[in-house]
Amino acid sequence: MAKKDPYREFLEKDFGELFENLELKDRQKHYLRSRWLDQVLWMEGRAGRARDLYYKLRLTTIIGGVIIPALVSLSSVSAGILNPGNPESNETTSSLYIRDAISWSAFVLSQVVAISAATEQFFNYGDRWRNYRRSVESLKTQGWQFFQLSGPYLPFKTHEEAFNTFAGQVEQIIQQDVEIYATQITQPKGRDDDDDSASPSDPV
Repeated sequence: MAKKDPYREFLEKDFGELFENLELKDRQKHYLRSRWLDQVLWMEGRAGRARDLYYKLRLTTIIGGVIIPALVSLSSVSAGILNPGNPESNETTSSLYIRDAISWSAFVLSQVVAISAATEQFFNYGDRWRNYRRSVESLKTQGWQFFQLSGPYLPFKTHEEAFNTFAGQVEQIIQQDVEIYATQITQPKGRDDDDDSASPSDPV
């Protein structure tokens, strides 16, 4: 069962009530719900998911990268302390266990760090987060300006008159999001000549 997002639920409820108070035709209200609000909620969810994964993977890489050298140094120091002058002398079972545990911990952690770094680089969660956040904030800005008839909608006297301009702005933002996603985010870094394409409306 998917975890509910209180902020997304608030947006859906708040904008839903706002739509009812606008003097628009039914098909225009349908557009607001099925196109504009749907994209806002979808991008909010994707931005949050990409941000969380990016932070987790990056923190794992950073913290692990700091701990690994310490474990390697500790393993070397413990070997010298436990068996300082005579490499052929017998070590106790506990001392061997401690040294092996430190060595294995360093090895396992190094693999975790490598996997985390490779996963973040492959999926580009940081770029996805920034792209979704930029797009959804642009959509919300256009929405509030339309509701208040401010900014580019200031010359219009009614929401119905401003609706076509608003719909055009919304489609332009969505199209720009698609282009950025397809040309920059889905391509492997360093390979700008690929023909990969994707839509922000498709699950990723």
